[in-house]
Amino acid sequence: MKKARLIYNPMAGKGKLQAQLPQLLHRLNEGGYDASAYATKGPGDATEEASRAVDEGYDLIIGAGGDGTISEVINGIAPKPKRPKFAIIPAGTTNDFARSLGIPKNYLKAVEIIVDGYEIPIDIGKTDDRYFAYLAGGGRITDLSHETSSKLKRVIGRAAYYLQAIKMLPAIRKKQLVRIEYDDNVFEGDVLLFFIANTSSIAGFEKLTPDAIINDGKFDLLIAKKLTIANFIRLVLLAFRGKHLNSKQLIYTKASSIKVETQTDMNINLDGENGGKFPCEFVNLPQHIHMIVPKQYYEKNQQMLNKEQEQVL
Repeated sequence: MKKARLIYNPMAGKGKLQAQLPQLLHRLNEGGYDASAYATKGPGDATEEASRAVDEGYDLIIGAGGDGTISEVINGIAPKPKRPKFAIIPAGTTNDFARSLGIPKNYLKAVEIIVDGYEIPIDIGKTDDRYFAYLAGGGRITDLSHETSSKLKRVIGRAAYYLQAIKMLPAIRKKQLVRIEYDDNVFEGDVLLFFIANTSSIAGFEKLTPDAIINDGKFDLLIAKKLTIANFIRLVLLAFRGKHLNSKQLIYTKASSIKVETQTDMNINLDGENGGKFPCEFVNLPQHIHMIVPKQYYEKNQQMLNKEQEQVL
């Protein structure tokens, strides 16, 4: 029987995940896995446990929690020469990565997807010794996710992000000078933010980077140039409707390698978590980890890859 290790954040989902844990493990056992669980105890623990699980020969590692927990698990798997399959049970506040893949918030339904076993190889981003699955970025607004209080998120959910965003609006006026080299191109100037993405859904925007394909060997790069607060709000409203890419204040392209230098102090955002400081280089590791996804996403991914290949030909 194949072995599965479920690594979960006991605080995620206001404790609801832990309450359903026996059901989840039972269903995994019915689905052909000798499944066991591990509750994380603090920051970095999910990475250490995922690393141990790989070394112990587990066939599947499941990350259960929010985007931060998922990112930690990936950082435990990605450096290994032989990597097991990976899956997600979303239990956080925003669950950006899971939502972009169509994985439901219902824990039992998420486990059914794992049992169904549709898998695709996914690209993983790397910068120095850190890995990310769906997003890297910079700019004051991208600090929103890791500056929002974990306690506040547990109490009021996604509204916590909106409250923090209002507090951060004055930061838009501050200069953020960057130099971004992407493949054979260069951008230099004052930016509001920039995203380096592997999926189309970012921060609750379903089609922020609409051409993103999770396993095409390239990042989707979105650069938002400096804006006034009024123009920023206008751009946000356009982004909710998927109409933002016509803006002259945006650059949207694809690249396999991206190097960023900054003239001001700026944090790196990796999958919604603080990843240190710039400068750094982002490298795409093509189809680095095999991930279990919903059947609908599996089919959609095949269609997107076929379409991209036809355009190349």
